[in-house]
Amino acid sequence: MAIKQGWARKMKTLFEDVYDYIFVQNKRNPERLTEFEKVYQIILDEGFEENPPPPDHLTCKRRGRKKRSKPLNLLRRLCKYREDILRFMYNSVVPFTNNMAERDVRMMKVQQKISGTFRSVEGAEIFCRIRGYISIVRKNGKSVYEALKKLAEGNPFTVQYLMAE
Repeated sequence: MAIKQGWARKMKTLFEDVYDYIFVQNKRNPERLTEFEKVYQIILDEGFEENPPPPDHLTCKRRGRKKRSKPLNLLRRLCKYREDILRFMYNSVVPFTNNMAERDVRMMKVQQKISGTFRSVEGAEIFCRIRGYISIVRKNGKSVYEALKKLAEGNPFTVQYLMAE
């Protein structure tokens, strides 16, 4: 049974609006960004009202911290890491999601899962170098095939070449 959280729907809508404003409309008006931050705080406040901390007598154990609900834990993290979560609004280098980083790590995890591990540290380092090279080539909009072909010929793309174009 899923618990319906009104604040979560509002937060999702807020992030969709921010994404549209910054990445689709390509705008970064500081006043508008401040408005987004105010709405973010209002939604957090609503969430904390919707999910009050548990009363002491129900969760009181001899040791350890009080058990909190998952929504309350999420709210606390959204509050604590607010600056990190909203960094993409002010710094154009920071992406909206971490999907690219996750994609970069995925192949390593697949290799570990299938093989169990690498046979040597040297093999793991070579694998990481090749995957890193492929990732950089992709991020700079170049052909992976051409990049690997040039690498095999002993003439790989350099960072200067990739950044120059």
